[in-house]
Amino acid sequence: MIRFRIPLLLILGTLFRVSESLRFELKSGGTRCISEDIGINSMTVGKYHIINPNEGHPMPESHKVTVRLISSHGNTYHYADSVDAGQFAFTTGDKGEHSACFWGHQHDPPVTMTIEIDWKTGVTTKEWPSVAKKGQVDVMELELKKLQETISAIHYEMFYLRDREEEMQELNRSTNSKMAWMSFLSLAVCLSVAGLQLWHLKTFFEKKKII
Repeated sequence: MIRFRIPLLLILGTLFRVSESLRFELKSGGTRCISEDIGINSMTVGKYHIINPNEGHPMPESHKVTVRLISSHGNTYHYADSVDAGQFAFTTGDKGEHSACFWGHQHDPPVTMTIEIDWKTGVTTKEWPSVAKKGQVDVMELELKKLQETISAIHYEMFYLRDREEEMQELNRSTNSKMAWMSFLSLAVCLSVAGLQLWHLKTFFEKKKII
């Protein structure tokens, strides 16, 4: 039970943190990727846009990017070419790191764009005010719905972390086994080389009639 305390605290911190947008700079001709570790069958939503450097004026033509969101298995969940804004929503079909990559178009002289992305997964994708409005539920029912969704997400994340831990343990066992064989092989090679050297020296001294 002790080994699950830290992951549980991390999960709770992730589920209840205030969602904040991420901003980063991208130079024309450059590439930037951000990644999120997501479990299988998790709801994911997000939106992104380029910050207009001239507020109140049209977006410059140079401020366009190509966006692609892929999983660690190479599945593409979102793709957009020559855009200054966009959004995505999907349910993951595999687990692991999912990356959103942005490519800036080449321009001369080069420009630097500021991109803002808001990426949500799991229970944070729920729009609770709209749920309350549509269902005409009272405050207690709304809180119970939120609690139920949170518990389900924690339950899923616990199993996901356990599976990842088992995968890492299996990888460690395989690596240790390979290292043991490698050490044995290295020792055998060293002993063989030492034996050959001794045999060569003995043969040399015998020919020279030193021994």
